[in-house]
Amino acid sequence: MGNCLSSKQSAISSKVVSKKQKVLPIDASFKFPAPLPSWPPGGGFGSGIIDLGDGLQVCQISSFNKVWATHEGGPDDLGASFFEPSQLPQGFSMLGCYSQPNNRPLYGWVLAGRDETGSALKQPIDYTLVWSSESLQIKQDGVGYIWLPTPPDGYKALGHVVTNSPQKPPLGKVRCVRSDLTDQCEFDSWVWGLGKESDLNGFNVFSLFPSNRGTQAMGVCVGTFVAQKTTTAPVSLSCLKNAVSNLSCMPNLDQIKAIFQAYSPWIYFHPDEEYLPSSVEWYFVNGALLYERGEESKPVPIESNGSNLPQGGSNDGAYWLDLPVEEGAKDRVKKGDLQDSRVYLHIKPMFGATFTDIAVWVFYPFNGPSKAKVEFINIPLGKIGEHVGDWEHLTLRISNFNGELLSIYFSEHSGGIWVNSSELEFQNGNKAVTYSSLHGHAMYAKPGLVLQGSGNIGIRNDTAKSKKFIDTGTNSLVVAAEYLGMAITEPPWLNYFRKWGPKLTYDIAEEIKKVEKLLPGKLKSAFDKFVRSLPNEVLGEEGPTGPKLKRNWTGDEV
Repeated sequence: MGNCLSSKQSAISSKVVSKKQKVLPIDASFKFPAPLPSWPPGGGFGSGIIDLGDGLQVCQISSFNKVWATHEGGPDDLGASFFEPSQLPQGFSMLGCYSQPNNRPLYGWVLAGRDETGSALKQPIDYTLVWSSESLQIKQDGVGYIWLPTPPDGYKALGHVVTNSPQKPPLGKVRCVRSDLTDQCEFDSWVWGLGKESDLNGFNVFSLFPSNRGTQAMGVCVGTFVAQKTTTAPVSLSCLKNAVSNLSCMPNLDQIKAIFQAYSPWIYFHPDEEYLPSSVEWYFVNGALLYERGEESKPVPIESNGSNLPQGGSNDGAYWLDLPVEEGAKDRVKKGDLQDSRVYLHIKPMFGATFTDIAVWVFYPFNGPSKAKVEFINIPLGKIGEHVGDWEHLTLRISNFNGELLSIYFSEHSGGIWVNSSELEFQNGNKAVTYSSLHGHAMYAKPGLVLQGSGNIGIRNDTAKSKKFIDTGTNSLVVAAEYLGMAITEPPWLNYFRKWGPKLTYDIAEEIKKVEKLLPGKLKSAFDKFVRSLPNEVLGEEGPTGPKLKRNWTGDEV
């Protein structure tokens, strides 16, 4: 996004400590390493304007004028900056201001609205001062004032107005939106507060997103923030709503192909990784077996596309998959086949079809054993962490206004994290670099060690670059895009809803005892407590289910 910065100066109060002159990450605007391509034609994708129905059109604004900034508090204690959108197209009005922490390059947006009927947008009737930095002894640029618009009856405010003077903003500065075109929203990520962490009972600034999120949810993220003196109070702002469930701005198949070629991530595996991914088809052809409860002695070979797998139903324990029986074949299949690996794409609408999520699914025949770090000691955990069949994923979030990559979600065992595009590593143009952890295959944006636990005790997640990698753009398959109707034929294996691996029966207590023999006395009980707190997904006791049974298939990632 090309961001325009023009600071508005104001006199510095005698109570305000002037900032130290140092360059902050936000002083630079993020730009992708390579120019974005021209998207193939068709529909409304990439057109810049989305019609939300009932006379309300919106566009995405990423050019800003800085209004006020503070240089302490918030993430990394670097403060935050507050902006109002600039260069609005003719006929569009501001819905609220934008803010982000100073610890990353400027990369953000807010929506602006245009009223095609004369009743979708109205000026506020007044403003309430929510907060001012006037009396605070903090490092800041002038004094900041955050105002809440007072909407007319039947309308709601979607964003704050920020000024650097105590005078109320003009009523025509911002617009409120008719209530039936809005939806409920909630806190997303912490932007700023007076401390280094959010204070439940203090003043905080949060970004917002719709409370109800998923493929069928029509709430639209506005890109604004909320400022509140306590996190326990109801959110004072609303988000927008795609009132007519308009999906015309979702990408068609040609556009999906172009988007993924532009942003397809590289996945690097640890130099010591021995359990690599494969395609599902390779796994089936090379001897994976289908087991049925009560018929365990008669496992069935699986067709290459999974056509003989049970379809639909539920994860009732009646069926499961496993590796080949013969030891040589089992050991070979466990290791996967990097040359034959393939990623599987699920394309879905998000935030009322103003964004497209591309979930990139990777299959591993086997998840290897874990290692623990206990204070200064690194210890193999025996069978803990092992399981057959492992599904991991990344999700690319794409703006349907212009086709830009907003962020990537990295799945990390039973959770994960969104990483803004401005904080990603890129190579070969605009392709993000991702790292798969040794044996566990959790996804990370940066190499190194991530300890899953508390204090100095946890499961090691080691990542590093090596000669083992996947360029996901070279072998991908769209397996689902429900909004396209019959355009995509889902492979039968996608609708297999049972486990992709057997339930393991090893004795956790026995495995813990083996490890504890290597530990000094005072660490034994702490380690035992830690291991028993881990979810089954990490312990490896339960065979995993396939992509369609994951929460994020129809919902948001977190």
